[in-house]
Amino acid sequence: MRRGTRLASDAMLPLPPTLWQCVCRPRRLTLDPRDSDCPMRTSQLALLQVFFLMFPKGIRPQPSSSPSGAVPTSSALEPGTHGGTLHSSSEATATPLAVSGISTVVPTLVTPSAPGNRTVDLFPVLPICVCDLTPGTCDINCCCDRDCYLLHPRTVFSFCLPGSVRSSSWVCVDSSLIFRSNSPFPSRVFMDSNGIRQFCVHVNNSKLNYFQKLQKVNATNFQGLAAEFGGESFTSTFQTQSPPSFYKAGDPILTYFPKWSVISLLRQPAGVGAGGLCAESNPAGFLESKSTTCTRFFKNLASSCTLDSALNAASYYNFTVLKVPRGITDPQNMEFQVPVILISQANAPLLAGNTCQNVVSQVTYEIETNGTFGIQKVSVSFGQTNLTVEPGTSLQQHFIIHFRAFQQSTAASLSGPRSGNPGYIVGKPLLALTGDISYSMTLLQSQGNGSCSVNKHEVQFGVNAISGCKLRLKKADCSHLQQEIYQTLHGGARPEHVAIFGNADPAQKGGWTKILNRHCGISAMNCTSCCLIPVSLEIQVLWAYVGLQSNPQAHVSGVRFVYQCQSIQDSQQVTEVSLTTLVNFVDITQKPEPPRSQPKMDWKLPFNFFPFKVTFSRGVFSQKCSISPILILCLLLLGVLNLETK
Repeated sequence: MRRGTRLASDAMLPLPPTLWQCVCRPRRLTLDPRDSDCPMRTSQLALLQVFFLMFPKGIRPQPSSSPSGAVPTSSALEPGTHGGTLHSSSEATATPLAVSGISTVVPTLVTPSAPGNRTVDLFPVLPICVCDLTPGTCDINCCCDRDCYLLHPRTVFSFCLPGSVRSSSWVCVDSSLIFRSNSPFPSRVFMDSNGIRQFCVHVNNSKLNYFQKLQKVNATNFQGLAAEFGGESFTSTFQTQSPPSFYKAGDPILTYFPKWSVISLLRQPAGVGAGGLCAESNPAGFLESKSTTCTRFFKNLASSCTLDSALNAASYYNFTVLKVPRGITDPQNMEFQVPVILISQANAPLLAGNTCQNVVSQVTYEIETNGTFGIQKVSVSFGQTNLTVEPGTSLQQHFIIHFRAFQQSTAASLSGPRSGNPGYIVGKPLLALTGDISYSMTLLQSQGNGSCSVNKHEVQFGVNAISGCKLRLKKADCSHLQQEIYQTLHGGARPEHVAIFGNADPAQKGGWTKILNRHCGISAMNCTSCCLIPVSLEIQVLWAYVGLQSNPQAHVSGVRFVYQCQSIQDSQQVTEVSLTTLVNFVDITQKPEPPRSQPKMDWKLPFNFFPFKVTFSRGVFSQKCSISPILILCLLLLGVLNLETK
């Protein structure tokens, strides 16, 4: 049937397409609405034409998108009605249209179901989606996001963000005019504010946007909206508020470059992504001692060797650190500046042939603080290595920042963190002592190519470990060669003592035990042209639990270094040697024997507990015996007999 019925006067009565399918059949027609073979009689068509002529011009059904106030009721349609599912929502309301004779209402927000064998426009003509914030990615709970590709987002998301559900539009007429609905669109019967039952069909209008309530700005509400949402787009933190008087834990540390008069932050590059690429913008937090590792890849190391500031040690100390944040108001004042002290030798990168020398592989900052007085001292040390210029060269860098309390006493300032209080905790570092300096005992660590790294693995208490690497030897005499290998095995100076408990103080020598050294055997003494070098170090640690069984404390009883050596000829051109370090913890705790059985009770009574005693003296046998139990028993029996006779 066409969308309009031509009358005798050639006047076309407009009717919404969604509503037309609802009224196209007369009241006495009872066939299945889906039956396409049902004929439309001429008399019925004439009655339908006369029926619509009864509508005045001003009360013909009109679509509406924002009426409210309707009270939904149960549907009065017959079983053949195609009704939509009503969903309650606070995002849309319904208001009645002030028209006499017929009310056009809109129920609460619904999710229209897809008609059979029809395409549904998922997105409007004008794609307005306020919650689509990530291009190319489906934003969670954003029901209008094109990147989600969801026909029914409510079946996937727990809820829809405000403004992400298309506003609904309904066309309503008096329900008494409708006998049966064969519309493929959702339809319901509602009760308006006047108590009139309305039959409404959801309009599938793709041009509707996703805004539920458009807020208009006019001269009346402009001042209020400007006060609520107005303001500068970009504001400077230091201009809006005065800097704090002191650093707090986690605050970024301010730095100052006198050469360029630039204020910046102390950076601690960290690895990001699957490849662990270096992120330069990672700031170091105040009082947050941590270690980060990242990797740098070079397309052309020959040009990056001397031009890349990340490879040059000078770029890590050519600035000063502001003692407190308020120094930003006058950064040139030397009272607020703390210079960075270089405590290790650091040469500039140099390209020599096919090798880039003196490349920074490790940066270690030691920062001493004094409460609210801020940073008092900053020192930096470097580890450097050489890189071969070849395609795809990479470098792994380590950045360590350690905070400690500032004290005038050198011995006290060198004390590090505890590994237990008092007993060792499994997994904490094993503390060693050389002179007055306390540090963690270490093992060898290898780089990606297997060569020995400047970084070391910490020896963790109670954890057996083994590590190894290859050391490239330099041309030197036997004594210098042995010294270089020993330093590599020990990670620096040879440890002299080990802390007995985890809270040992370097200033108190009684809390440390001496390390026993078992050097290499004298197997190459008969060879005058041989050099005996160590190739392996085994650290044997004897420990035990002491104290109460309910709260045992682990302590170290003794430590021994066992070396294995091999001899090389002076005439041999040895370029590298394989080194191995391992640690072995041995538990020597002597546990007490458990009790075999429960102790027996030993009852003891005073000598004169019973008042009656008798002495037997017959021949050689003489014994004192108490007869009070027998006497008491006799008295009890007499008392019972007397009661029975009465």
